Amino acid sequence: MFNFHNLFQLPDPIHVTDIGAAAITEKPIYASLLIAGAAQLSTFDGDERQSEGISEAYGPRVKHYAEFLFDGTRQTAQITSPASGMSSLLTPRAAALRFFNGFTQFGAVEKTEEVQTATLDSIADLPDIDFLKMDVQGAELTILQHGVAKLTSCVALQLEVPFICLYDNQPGFGEIDVWLRSQGFLPHCFLDIKRWSIAPTIFNRNFRVPGNQLLEADIVYIKDPLAMDHFSDQQLKKLAVISDMCLNSNDLCVHMLRELQQRKLVADGAVDLYLRACGRNPT
Repeated sequence: MFNFHNLFQLPDPIHVTDIGAAAITEKPIYASLLIAGAAQLSTFDGDERQSEGISEAYGPRVKHYAEFLFDGTRQTAQITSPASGMSSLLTPRAAALRFFNGFTQFGAVEKTEEVQTATLDSIADLPDIDFLKMDVQGAELTILQHGVAKLTSCVALQLEVPFICLYDNQPGFGEIDVWLRSQGFLPHCFLDIKRWSIAPTIFNRNFRVPGNQLLEADIVYIKDPLAMDHFSDQQLKKLAVISDMCLNSNDLCVHMLRELQQRKLVADGAVDLYLRACGRNPT
């Protein structure tokens, strides 16, 4: 792991916010930032059944919020099994669930609950966000649209986007992409592209073995790297660290370091030092 103190010191920790932080999946990509003491973490999950798992996963390094984030109105939460990860403020779309093997069970609503939602911008004690992770079962775009102020400093977002919508009135990948581009973000990489088998065909006697049908993906957007004049000095440093420690994107990190060199914020040999430390020959 590269030590960025050889090049610069972060003026303050990277503020990571994880919305829909139920600890039921693999280790998050920002974990290395927490281990290195380079980040502070805020998590959101309105499903109280997930609170214990979040505490066990992140310990004292996290500030947890129990709000349901959406648009600030009262909504009906559709509560599914906690293991399914499909509880949502949107109603499951029956035709889509039937289309995929197993999803009629995954999306089965056990109960409904009237909840008061909050907006991301209304959380007064939440710091401005540098890196946002979201997995909120269809509520991503609404939360983003009501969190523009908190995202002013944001340099990277990881979110789940659907290719086939599993919920009624769920924005698709295209709608989310258009909105993020309008806010000055561009796609950087896919972390995972999930395919699933179409019912009733099952491969190798295991309904989880995928066919070709796209279901959803985890994608990372970054602050537009073609508009470097829109980056503050702090944003350049933070995206450099995130690029290296979270995304394994050495070339993006170099892009940030070159701009830092031009601004005389790091030594002229910073890029070469970084490339050698990564085991890559400077060019």
